[in-house]
Formats: sequence, C-alpha cells, structure tokens
Amino acid sequence: MNETATVYLETTIPSYLTARPSSNLIIAGEQAITREWWESRKVMFRLFISEAVVEEASRGDAEAARKRLEVISDLEELSIDEPVLSLTREILGTGLIPRKASADAVHIAVAARHGIDYLVTWNCKHIANAEMIRKISHVISQCGYFVPIICTPRELFGGEEDER
Repeated sequence: MNETATVYLETTIPSYLTARPSSNLIIAGEQAITREWWESRKVMFRLFISEAVVEEASRGDAEAARKRLEVISDLEELSIDEPVLSLTREILGTGLIPRKASADAVHIAVAARHGIDYLVTWNCKHIANAEMIRKISHVISQCGYFVPIICTPRELFGGEEDER
C-alpha cells in the first residue's frame, strides 16, 4: 500500500502552530508537538483544509490570523457541499455537539464526506473525544460514509521505523 494517506487539519492545528508559546504547560506541550509534527511528519501526508478552517483561522487578532492563513495557504481546500451540510445536520441531530459548536460538526462531516483518512485536531471536547465519536461514527456510517481516524498530532507520528 503506497498510497499517500490524507489528513484534514482542523483549525486548532494552524492555531497551535503559529501561536506564541502558551503559559499553560499542557497547551505549550501540545504546541510543541504540533510544531514537531509539522516539521517532521507533514510531508508524509496529503494535507487538506476546508472553507470552515479558513473562516475560523481568519478570526481574531489580525496579525495572528495572517500567520494562521499563511501556514495553510498552500493546502488543498475541500468543498462544503450539500452532502457535507446534510451530514452536518445529521451529526448535530445527535445532540452530542451543541449548535453553538456546529463548526466542529462541519469539520467531521467534511473529512467523512471526502473520504479523508485522518482528521487531526486538538479539539478534544467535541472532535477528538472517544465517547462522542463512537456515537457520531454510527450516524456517519448510517449515512454511507467511512469515519476518518480522529486524532491529535501526538498520535500521528508513525511507527517503529521512525526515530521517535
């Protein structure tokens, strides 16, 4: 199997990649892992974003937004079409992701609808949450899609053949 695996980058990845180091030790560690993954592993994958990532990355401080948008500027953008919107509605219909966090459902729907292998995120409240994704996976498969492996950069460092 020589096919390059595909990765959908949720907005926390460019955010952690470009932010000043956090004073919160856990977040600072996640930022460091994200930078290490970006520098050493991103070349192993075909990376994607969506309009939702661009829109979220554009928010907030203008200089910070510029840095986030710059780091994702060369990545392929997946469409948010009617199948994505329909799947998003199905995911939100579970009640697991609140409507105010509907963009999180969009990220999952985009990755599933476009057949992405991995959805990489630091959002462990609504996306990389094992209890929730177990239930959301059922909805996604009922709609005829495969569920991407949802993980953090920490979990996507490769196997024993890597130096890590």
